[in-house]
Amino acid sequence: TVFSMQAIIKLLTSIYIFKNLIKEVMIKHDLPKIIPIFPLSNFIIFPETTVPLNIFEPRYVEMINDSMKNNKLIGLIQPKNNNVNSVVDLHETGCLGKITDFKDSLNGTCLIELSGLTRFKITKEVKNNKLYRECEVNFEYYQDDLSLQKEELKFSDLELIFKDLKSLFEKKGYIINWKSLEKQNLNETINALAMASPFSLEEKQILLESKDLKIRKNKIAEILRTYSYDNFDNTTVQ
Repeated sequence: TVFSMQAIIKLLTSIYIFKNLIKEVMIKHDLPKIIPIFPLSNFIIFPETTVPLNIFEPRYVEMINDSMKNNKLIGLIQPKNNNVNSVVDLHETGCLGKITDFKDSLNGTCLIELSGLTRFKITKEVKNNKLYRECEVNFEYYQDDLSLQKEELKFSDLELIFKDLKSLFEKKGYIINWKSLEKQNLNETINALAMASPFSLEEKQILLESKDLKIRKNKIAEILRTYSYDNFDNTTVQ
């Protein structure tokens, strides 16, 4: 009886793993090659995080409306800081998000909730006759974003980072519910802190492009070491 029970558990586990593998393959297969692009400065979103966005520019309201009629997917990406052109240059890496909630208002704006799915790299911009931009993208470099096997870190690995982040957030007047954060898995916690941090556009981009959680954790530690807490308003110590 013990053997048969173990065999059943093993079989059920194998079926579960197989189903999840099929699900991953289907998700990867369903990813679009061309996506609408929403450039947003000093703002990033990671896979498995959700953010509210108030959309008020007519071109992006049009983008959201078109997306709602299609696959509800848009690409959030940061513009580069050194733009002198009328058409802003974009960073190469952004994050694909799915609109999970949509509220239309009477004044022509809309409020959405965007859930991060997977990061992408822009291959090229696609010419169109729309008010907003579209790009051909590739998801291969960040394919692990869709993997159900999540990385494991211990909170003890993050104690020093948390201490420094708490100090930095407090000096900037940020209020963070740290107890609530500690109840989340570490992947969600690291990504939420990276998104909410008072880091610069370039520093947030570095965190977004960090391929995995351990690299992102180390990058946060490196960035924190560059800051002078005694004179934070002077940004970084050169």
